[in-house]
Amino acid sequence: MARGKLIVIDGLDGSGKATQSGLLAEAMARHNPRGARLVSFPDYESPSAALVKMYLAGEFGQRAGDVNAYAASSFYAVDRYASYRRFWEADYCAGVDILANRYATSNMIHQMGKLPRDEWDGFREWVKEFEYRKLGLPEPDRVLFLDMDPSLSARLLSARYHGDESKKDIHEADTAYLRSCRESALYAAEREGWTVIPCNEGESILSIEEVARRCAAAVGLE
Repeated sequence: MARGKLIVIDGLDGSGKATQSGLLAEAMARHNPRGARLVSFPDYESPSAALVKMYLAGEFGQRAGDVNAYAASSFYAVDRYASYRRFWEADYCAGVDILANRYATSNMIHQMGKLPRDEWDGFREWVKEFEYRKLGLPEPDRVLFLDMDPSLSARLLSARYHGDESKKDIHEADTAYLRSCRESALYAAEREGWTVIPCNEGESILSIEEVARRCAAAVGLE
């Protein structure tokens, strides 16, 4: 039996990944007789995310750069491996399509910028070798990057927390870091063949419906 498709939606914090992932998973389910399943990373409800939670809470350092790119990436990779083996490997192998809200791609977005630029290509190859070949996680069939100006995504994050900045994790609280992540993401998108989905036009954030239409079109579901 053929495996399902693995589609990934990724983006900066506050870019609307959860909303768009849910909508696209529903659209995918309507087009696959075996259905579709939504998975999200990190899996904060699982013990496998313990190191991720400690990292984001600042227990290894108050700034993202206090934990090097390879160490932080391994925290997230182990959480994905546990999720795959425990919860969705069987469905995927049985032909169910999978929509992932974040995936190995997130390490290229959020960790690569910690390194000197001349090491970015080596890091991208390390991520793929480690997660897809060493850990055995499936490679995505398509990656959609929700591209929103970091100043706008930061505004949405503040609204999410009703202005309480103390609720932000060490990634969300660092606007300069978010800008660096966008640079890393666009670099990776060009070299990895990701589809970039613009989510704003100038200072105007596009509607949920318009972004959903663009995502569906990108995977041939429009």
